[in-house]
Amino acid sequence: MTIERKTNSNTNNQLSKSEYDVLVIGAGAAGVGVSVALKHAGIENYGVIERSRVGASFDAWPAETRFITPSFATNSVGMLDLNAVALGTSPAYSLGVEHPTGQEFASHLRAVSRHFELPIYENTEVKQIVSSDGRFQIETNRGIVHAKHVIWAGGEYQYPRTNGIAGAEYCQHTATISSYRDLEGDDFIIVGGYESGVDAAYHLACQNKRVRLFDSRDPWSYKGSEPSVGLSPYSLQRMRSYAFYENVEMYPNTDIQSITRTKDGYEVISTDGESFETTVRPLLAHGFEGSHKLVTHLFALREDGFPLLNEQDESTTVPGMFLCGPAVRHDDFIFCFIYKYRQRFAVVAKTIATSLGLPAEELEVYRTYGMYLDDLSCCGEACAC
Repeated sequence: MTIERKTNSNTNNQLSKSEYDVLVIGAGAAGVGVSVALKHAGIENYGVIERSRVGASFDAWPAETRFITPSFATNSVGMLDLNAVALGTSPAYSLGVEHPTGQEFASHLRAVSRHFELPIYENTEVKQIVSSDGRFQIETNRGIVHAKHVIWAGGEYQYPRTNGIAGAEYCQHTATISSYRDLEGDDFIIVGGYESGVDAAYHLACQNKRVRLFDSRDPWSYKGSEPSVGLSPYSLQRMRSYAFYENVEMYPNTDIQSITRTKDGYEVISTDGESFETTVRPLLAHGFEGSHKLVTHLFALREDGFPLLNEQDESTTVPGMFLCGPAVRHDDFIFCFIYKYRQRFAVVAKTIATSLGLPAEELEVYRTYGMYLDDLSCCGEACAC
């Protein structure tokens, strides 16, 4: 079995073990964060498999895109940087910025990996995971390895949703854009008006480009306090900028049915028959399929298509298979941002440690920093004002 050992540069070293107590799949925010929790739980025989490099999804963000959640180093008073994935770390402290770019955050994740000496093996793609006789067989592009437990932390960004609309192949998904300054043209149509759509519209508007922004609902008018449904204050603030106000036209409750190629460009047609034309390739910003679609055979599914989990974020059908990251759902609770899903790292680590006969007492400190949410009855409180 040959998998690359994580060092400061990519090398092709062999993995020294063929069987692990735990294998984490993915070395993004969720994979790095839960791996630190495993280490704090006293688990030694674990590894992290990453198909590219640590933080690859964040490296792929458009150059202009920044975190909508602010970073601030507040560890000394028992709080944690909203964008931190491990205790004692802060992107604000290490990067010196409040809203990191994707590339900056990727470098932070690599620094965290080095600091905690995580056993990460890069450039290793998982092809198949099979559960049999209480253990898992993981087939990769470099061979086969076995594990008693698997944590799927593959994330979403590298799996954009490019279907659901007839003619979607004529569009470019915002997740494939290196920089908005590289896009040619002056008249853009964006399908999807949540965070990614607003981000794209803002950066194009700042270049004095005309933008028409469509959404099947109306996230711009949502007045609740649930950030997984409404827009962040960071996005709302940018929508109030002069450039956005002057250059962006918004179409709420306008569902796009089809996109066709025309002689002069593209025609975008809504479900109620309205037609919109542009000479510029339309942009898709309507979300992600997510990597959890690759392991649906190891989970029962909820009605919304997300994996059905028990109270420990473990598969209800395949014991030992866990989920970490933005695809975690419990009832109506959506753990889609770092500061949300990091609260479940210790829950998963404690469950696995207990099954291995380890006390995992060090994980109790996670509660102090809001990173050990094992009682979901306290969730769902709305802001009063």
